[in-house]
Amino acid sequence: MSSDNPAGRRSGRRAGPPSRARRRLGAVVRMAAALALAGGVYAGFAPGLASADDTPTLSGAAQEGKALFDNSCVSCHGPNAQGVEGRGPSLIGVGSAAVDFQVTSGRMPLARQEAQGVRKPPQFSDDEARQLGQYIQELGGGPEIPDGPLTPQGDGAEDALARGGQLYRLNCAACHTFGGGGGALSSGKWAPSLDAATERQIYAAMVTGPQSMPVFGDNELTPDEKREIIAYVQMLQQDKEPGGWHMGRLGPVTEGLAIFLVGITALVFTTLWIAGKS
Repeated sequence: MSSDNPAGRRSGRRAGPPSRARRRLGAVVRMAAALALAGGVYAGFAPGLASADDTPTLSGAAQEGKALFDNSCVSCHGPNAQGVEGRGPSLIGVGSAAVDFQVTSGRMPLARQEAQGVRKPPQFSDDEARQLGQYIQELGGGPEIPDGPLTPQGDGAEDALARGGQLYRLNCAACHTFGGGGGALSSGKWAPSLDAATERQIYAAMVTGPQSMPVFGDNELTPDEKREIIAYVQMLQQDKEPGGWHMGRLGPVTEGLAIFLVGITALVFTTLWIAGKS
């Protein structure tokens, strides 16, 4: 009779393999448990990273600079200085030196898009320019203007001035001319005159390379050599022309043009006057 009992037959039957849906569900459960375990271990060993704020902590000067940036620069350089296509480049990594040069010389903000920024009266004070530079520095790092004097000091200043002249003629005169008057470059650009450049602007230009100017890193010009060049440029700015008007300090080109326009014209009129008298 027991062989005819259906319950007995069901109780003795072996369970078959799990279905495909049950296998997939089990894999999902195991994966979720592994991820939860990994997340718990990470949160336990790195609680600071789990709760860190993505916004960098800014110093007081950088916060003042950010306020100035948001009011005057954000339309061209973006809310996080990442740049705006067709309007302004990214400022991440340019450093406070680049901001100091562009802002104190009045090149920024630009009046209009053109081949090169034009020097004009600055719209920000020196303190505001340094606050803007501090904000960009803390935002992405980059070249800085060192603290302390930017020209040689002490008994060796005269020797440093002579070395600065040699370095200037070797590295700078090809574009800025021997007298610092500047000159034309290609594509509508030019090397500006150094007559109004401050020592901070000269140092910043050498370490950041604005417009068409190359960057002179410390492996090309050491900080002391940069200071020597600055001293020589300041000597050019203060040097009095023994011959009177320096004609832009552009060298023999302007002098030859003056000789031609004045001298040759005078000779022509003198010749005509003599011919008329005879």
